[in-house]
Amino acid sequence: MVRIELLIEMSYEIDRFGADFIFNVHAAHTRDQTVLAEQLTLSQPVVAKIHTEQATGNRYMRVHAQPGWLTMTYATTVDLDHHRADPARLREVPVGRLPPQVIGYLYPSRYCQSDRLAKVAFNEFGHLAQGYSRAKAICDWVQQHVAFTSNTSNSTTSAVDTLVERVGVCRDFAHLMIALCRALNIPARFATGTDYGADPALGPPDFHAYVEVYLGDRWYIFDPSGTAIPMGLVRLGTGRDAADVAIATIFGGVLGHAPLIRANAIDDAAHGFEVPHHTHRALSTAMWRVGRVAAPRPPG
Repeated sequence: MVRIELLIEMSYEIDRFGADFIFNVHAAHTRDQTVLAEQLTLSQPVVAKIHTEQATGNRYMRVHAQPGWLTMTYATTVDLDHHRADPARLREVPVGRLPPQVIGYLYPSRYCQSDRLAKVAFNEFGHLAQGYSRAKAICDWVQQHVAFTSNTSNSTTSAVDTLVERVGVCRDFAHLMIALCRALNIPARFATGTDYGADPALGPPDFHAYVEVYLGDRWYIFDPSGTAIPMGLVRLGTGRDAADVAIATIFGGVLGHAPLIRANAIDDAAHGFEVPHHTHRALSTAMWRVGRVAAPRPPG
């Protein structure tokens, strides 16, 4: 098991009219991700309303902030008890046998125009054996053909843009992998967390975008940017693409500042905790098997 202590601090300057925020920074509750403790602090005396999306465990927080400074600080301790599988045993699921709640992740979306990438996907991966190995081949191809370069994309950059320009940041890698998977009828979705294990040379710790692919009966983790350690990814949100799970959606005149993020893994083998490391096993922290109803594990 992996235990992560996570701290997120975000600060904003708000103009004289005030502003509304929708944050997606709370750790999601899933069968394999247990939120042991958490604390939210807002620098303004405002009410935060939190809504949990039952299908994914995403937790959205709405805040109406007054003019001036707003600092949001979120601290949590999370246990990750990954489902681990032999990649060689994971198969793609025919469209006709997909659970209804998975089908939506086959379609093109705002940033993942899979319909425009069908020819590329079939030329590069159509001949490969179906299963985890094909999804991994797509992940590796994206990592090899796109250069991780800060400040090379923006909020409008799509999978098609990234394929053409061959540069981007983690969300661009994720969008391209998702679009290529969907073009091959493999359900894939966008996930957010923080970049545990990233090389400090890439900059201060930050939020991180990665991919989940539906294989067998679960969503499995892939990191096409290759910058983080997947075993250390604390799930914040999942959606069709970045538009569904923005860390902060802002309505109003606001100047944002770089976030402060710290993630610490507990190294305590005597109590069953391991430091995240790279593994050849397939990892999942999703909502248990799709199609089954299972409540999150209770704290403790």
